[in-house]
Amino acid sequence: MTDSSLILLGIIGAPHGVRGEVRIKAFTGDPLAIADYGALSDRKGRAYEITDIRPAREVVVARLKGVTTREAAEALNGTELLVPRDRLPPSEDEDEFLQADLIGCAVVDPAGAVLGTVTAVENYGAGDLLDIETPDGRSVLMPFTKACAPRVDIAARRIEAQPPAGLFEPEEERPDDAER
Repeated sequence: MTDSSLILLGIIGAPHGVRGEVRIKAFTGDPLAIADYGALSDRKGRAYEITDIRPAREVVVARLKGVTTREAAEALNGTELLVPRDRLPPSEDEDEFLQADLIGCAVVDPAGAVLGTVTAVENYGAGDLLDIETPDGRSVLMPFTKACAPRVDIAARRIEAQPPAGLFEPEEERPDDAER
């Protein structure tokens, strides 16, 4: 299975307790829903089955089939949990996108000029940001909001952007803080 046909649903974190439970940062709308997809796999093709799950602050705590010790749980720290794209339900919201679908999309301004290409989708706690590589090789973070990205055409691999003024200007062309 190719990487593009696998969707990241969560990442295993630190162990929880001494009986093999793990913390999982889930990327599903409802964090507990990660258990609804059946067996998940890592990038090497190993399968992981969630047998029990419960919420905890910013993560879920899960028991994985065959993981019964803290040491076994520690060995999984950082493991990405993936599911084949065809096991995801279709989106009911036209403004809902998989992060994987946004990566590689061209970002263009209202006049159609290419601003760059999406290389990643980041979230540092205040909402999604598109990491866009500009034609001159710089990296620009643009808020992924309806105001900044009013039209997204996944089929055409194109995002029409209305970025904040100056966002795509090179650093040396921006006024410094003293001039503002």
